[in-house]
Amino acid sequence: MLNRVNAPNDLSAFWMPFTSNRQFKQSPRMLVAAKDMYYTTADGRQVLDGTAGLWCVNAGHCRPKITEAIQHQAAELDYAPAFQMGHPIAFEFANRLVDMAPDGLDHVFFTNSGSESVETALKIALAYQRVKGQGSRTRLIGRERGYHGVNFGGISVGGIVGNRKMFGTLLTGVDHLPHTHLPAKNGFTKGVPEHGAELADELERIVTLHDASTIAAVIVEPVSGSTGVLIPPKTYLEKLRAICDKHGILLIFDEVITGFGRLGTPFAVDYFGVKPDIMITAKGVTNGVIPMGAVFVTSEIHDAFMSGPEHLIEFAHGYTYSGNPIACAAGLATLETYKEEGLLERGPELAPYWEEALHSLKGEPHVIDIRNIGLVGAIELEPIAGEPTKRAFSAFIKAFERGALIRTTGDIIALSPPLIISKVQIDELIDHVCAVLRAVD
Repeated sequence: MLNRVNAPNDLSAFWMPFTSNRQFKQSPRMLVAAKDMYYTTADGRQVLDGTAGLWCVNAGHCRPKITEAIQHQAAELDYAPAFQMGHPIAFEFANRLVDMAPDGLDHVFFTNSGSESVETALKIALAYQRVKGQGSRTRLIGRERGYHGVNFGGISVGGIVGNRKMFGTLLTGVDHLPHTHLPAKNGFTKGVPEHGAELADELERIVTLHDASTIAAVIVEPVSGSTGVLIPPKTYLEKLRAICDKHGILLIFDEVITGFGRLGTPFAVDYFGVKPDIMITAKGVTNGVIPMGAVFVTSEIHDAFMSGPEHLIEFAHGYTYSGNPIACAAGLATLETYKEEGLLERGPELAPYWEEALHSLKGEPHVIDIRNIGLVGAIELEPIAGEPTKRAFSAFIKAFERGALIRTTGDIIALSPPLIISKVQIDELIDHVCAVLRAVD
């Protein structure tokens, strides 16, 4: 089996996602095994995981408790229909999630990915306004440089041009707040930047333009991850919350990346002390092992749907694999692993060391900004004139060749290691990045 997996005889059939397919297939980068902080490549090299897979393997790779839970569940109940039927483990997992969620987010709707969680949250917001007798509230407000997955709703409220430009007019009735990236004022900030809270006031301008009676919800990432780790300025999220409250607009936080310990707290809601009406999660909910997402809502939103004849479906939405038994088993074991090892609160222990290590790269070739919060960081590079993204992509390739997996978006190197990383491994990762910066043109 290993020989077959290590050396596939044809790479043409698989159209790879978010990949430069032609470049990859000329020089494949194959991962064949993983354990804790390291991947193993097809040629037997160890590669330090500096990105928790894709922001998702928060507890490290191939953790025994999670593996065993999946094996046991697959042998006992592999699948159960999610429509008009249930199985105990889905209810147990939902209860455990609500127990750890910020106060007031008391109900969970299961999905299979961050993209599906976003679509679910947007549909809940629109449907909620309708059942409350406010059917004119159909507008959705996202943010420039926001990433909310790749389905049509997500790319409509999202604000990454490359993810939008090929797919037509998208959803109508969508507007966007400005992003919060102010390098001239906040360059090389350690932690939450000082400047830019006034950008939240742009929501008032949008309300004036469209009228509050037409706006259903605002969706933002507390920390924008996939666009290059954009951290909200001090009091920015508080201002958004106050404006939404003032005008009866729902506030949605997309915590697909920040959820489950990335900032050193269970959720970004806990870190910033600002509670949304809907909270979107995925990735770390199962440690990335089985696809799953979970959308948290307040009782006020949930209960608004619980009216009318009891035999009728209250919310016409869901997925074949919502609350899949094996995914729920993986999720429960993931939460147990987080709890037993204190991983959701490990950030404060390591964040200062992580911060200093990242900012030690200031002054290295091509570095024009460094940002950090919790156990996530970004090193922004000066683009090559006329060839945007090329310098960062070269850094990605060189890092892999050296033995480190990094993530690049545009000309930004993003780092988000598993929460089990040690100080020695932080040093190892930063040493790799430093060497790469000195090697790229």
